[in-house]
Amino acid sequence: MTKQSPKAETTETIMVHEHIDTVDALMAHYVAGSLPEPARVLVESHLEMKPDHRMLVQDLELLAGQELEQTPETKIADRNGRLAKIFASAPPMANTSTPAKTGKGIFPRAIRSLMGVDVDTVPWKTKLPGFKEFSVDIDGCEVSLMWIKAGRAMPAHTHKGMELTLILDGAFNDERGRFGPGDISVADETIDHRPVAENDRPCIAFSVLDAPVKFTGSFRQLIGDLIG
Repeated sequence: MTKQSPKAETTETIMVHEHIDTVDALMAHYVAGSLPEPARVLVESHLEMKPDHRMLVQDLELLAGQELEQTPETKIADRNGRLAKIFASAPPMANTSTPAKTGKGIFPRAIRSLMGVDVDTVPWKTKLPGFKEFSVDIDGCEVSLMWIKAGRAMPAHTHKGMELTLILDGAFNDERGRFGPGDISVADETIDHRPVAENDRPCIAFSVLDAPVKFTGSFRQLIGDLIG
């Protein structure tokens, strides 16, 4: 599902704001290798949940390969010296990070590897009635797993930067439509929404933000949302 918009810092901190306003644009940056690690993990997880969407990625990779073939060759200064340094360098170190705790296997592999947890091992913290979160900072991004009680409405808000949200289980609805398992919501300062989890089950999601959200509802609505 292509919905609606990271902020132009560096490719190692967050997405390029003026170029990412749709899921298709996000995929293009994924193919180009210009996303920070949390956003790359979000896209990889989306592709694991919806493998048929890999066709778009393959088409983009083909186009990128054709473009590369048409790029004029550029001579590399001290080519032999650079190759000698590469071959003399130590092999990459094995990944020594803490392995993900075994759970029910609902989370995609890439998210389990990045966050170190699965659905039944998340150290949730209650933020609001009916809303729990596990959040860490990675590559300049706020990376969160979120649990929203069935039927729970989140406070109306917009964004000071970019928010990418991947639905892992359940679904939510907002002014743009429905987001279910595997769907990505792309939101920026042009999106003012009030996500509501569907009534039949909790909504579990993975989000990547490069700036805080900004509450936009009326004071009365905000108080009602905060107390659930």
